[in-house]
Amino acid sequence: MLRVYGDIYSGNCYKIKLLLTQLGQAHEWVHMDILKKETHTPEFLAKNPNGRIPVLQLESGEFLAESNAIIHYLAEGSAFLPGERLPHAQVLQWMFFEQYSHEPYIATARYIVRYLGSPPHEQERLRQRMDPGYKALGVMEQHLTANPFFVGGRYSIADITLYAYTHVAHEGGFDLAAYPQVRAWLARVAAQPGYQSMDSFNAAITAA
Repeated sequence: MLRVYGDIYSGNCYKIKLLLTQLGQAHEWVHMDILKKETHTPEFLAKNPNGRIPVLQLESGEFLAESNAIIHYLAEGSAFLPGERLPHAQVLQWMFFEQYSHEPYIATARYIVRYLGSPPHEQERLRQRMDPGYKALGVMEQHLTANPFFVGGRYSIADITLYAYTHVAHEGGFDLAAYPQVRAWLARVAAQPGYQSMDSFNAAITAA
């Protein structure tokens, strides 16, 4: 069985859990507490020398790191990843956008506020994340004005990738009131078959 090492309240980990659930793929979830530095132990570093989650352990025993590489691997051959060359590349385009122009700002702001408690010494770093984060939201808003989803008019891992941190952007201080198309898209993603929220996943993981 597949095994995922992660924290469900991390958007990068949530991506994996959501896709696996929507694929109906059986898996084991191993919770990792980053604040307790559980990803810095020798045991974990043997799985991912970069000391970051999520990490996917395959049935073969091999390990795969980096959230977007993991969901690309998992989605291969499914309806969540187009097989045609250009749409496939467009999915990757949005996934790269998420990692370079979206996640470093929106996710980092959320980390400072939610995980660190927005301490005084982090306020300048938090302030520096806001304008680039809003710029990324603006790019998304413009695209979604003419498109229900990010690639080919259908739900894909491009949407899962961008949804993960966008739907909790308010936890980092971002106001989505000026982005109606983004908000409508968030609702469309949440209406997809097999969708579950971070909180519902957490409840299931805690009860297991």
